Amino acid sequence: MTAGLDRGEDSGTGPGKGAGPGAGPRLATWMSRGRLLQIRTAVVLPIVAVLLAVVVGSLFIYAADLIANKGALDLGKPLSAYAALVKGSVLGFSPIVTTLVAATPLVFGGLAVALGFKAGLFNIGVQGQLLMGVLGSVAVGVALADQPVFVAVPLAFLAGTLAGAAMGFVPGFLKAVSGAHEVVTTIMLNYVALNILAAFVAGPLRVPKAPAPVTFDVGHAALPICLGKTGHVGILIAVLLVVVVWWLLYRTTLGFEIRTAGANPDAARYAGMRPRRLIMLTMTMSGALAGMAGAGELLGVTHQTQTSFATSVGFDAIAVALLARSNPIAIIPAAILFGAMRAGAGQMQIEARTPRELVDVLQAVILLVLVVLPVIARALGGRGARVVPEEAQTITKSYASESVPS
Repeated sequence: MTAGLDRGEDSGTGPGKGAGPGAGPRLATWMSRGRLLQIRTAVVLPIVAVLLAVVVGSLFIYAADLIANKGALDLGKPLSAYAALVKGSVLGFSPIVTTLVAATPLVFGGLAVALGFKAGLFNIGVQGQLLMGVLGSVAVGVALADQPVFVAVPLAFLAGTLAGAAMGFVPGFLKAVSGAHEVVTTIMLNYVALNILAAFVAGPLRVPKAPAPVTFDVGHAALPICLGKTGHVGILIAVLLVVVVWWLLYRTTLGFEIRTAGANPDAARYAGMRPRRLIMLTMTMSGALAGMAGAGELLGVTHQTQTSFATSVGFDAIAVALLARSNPIAIIPAAILFGAMRAGAGQMQIEARTPRELVDVLQAVILLVLVVLPVIARALGGRGARVVPEEAQTITKSYASESVPS
């Protein structure tokens, strides 16, 4: 009888039912199995995604090698390509610094996307919010270029943050008021931000008589270097923000409300929370984090900008957040992985003669696996369907019948 109870065979008790002689062991077993399944999904899925990306990347390397060598195949080509990628990203002090610099905006962007996911929102407009951060920081940075560092740097960085927050507020406001889907509005706003940046750089921010539209250098507003030759203090700010966002989500009432509204808006409304306010606030904070990514890149790396700020950080941040399962702490290793790919791409192209675009293939495969596998599990109704990542649910759920939140 005890063995049967421990296996949960008694239909009179169990999780959610009345207590019985074996309720305690059965409940513990049920909870432990659920916990193990969640851990397995959180750990195994990202590992599978990375491994599959490596395999698919190897196939692309073989295909490119066959075309380049007119049918001759070097079986060791993927190994040499990946070895060069690792060498250019983590083998040595300078490559490590380069990787950290490349990972820094991905941390900010990953936090922006993750915060939206926690509220049940898919902020695909991080790219546009980042560009607004670039615009705000370069405008104030140029204006304060001759001021003391302790004045110019904080104000320029703050300007980029506020500009990103303003751009994030717009889709949040539209969704809260009219129910406009944030995916649609943020995609459109990406192009709006791109053209606003181009208009300002080609207009009031342009260096007079320059051959092509470009802004002045931000001068003293540039982020100070604290590591090697290129490691700016934005790295430290990014780590600090990870702690702040984690604390916000898991140690504050606001964070609890955000997570509750994301998991079940009706339950949040019944509990007295205000989903409309939470939507606007979350999207604004998400935009602020994306604006920090743009400000960090402008003030820490480029120090000036042209009409188009060439970066894919806003879109890479989506993959970073998915790989980290929206856990703020896990975003750090996820961002370092993607930053290492970018940092080592040049070395891979030089040594192994493998196009640096392979990195884009790897990141795309990781993104597809992270989204598609859980969806397939849910469609097949397998055990994995019980722990479909909330990020995948947010991306794939239908809003056809969704009403305007109250």
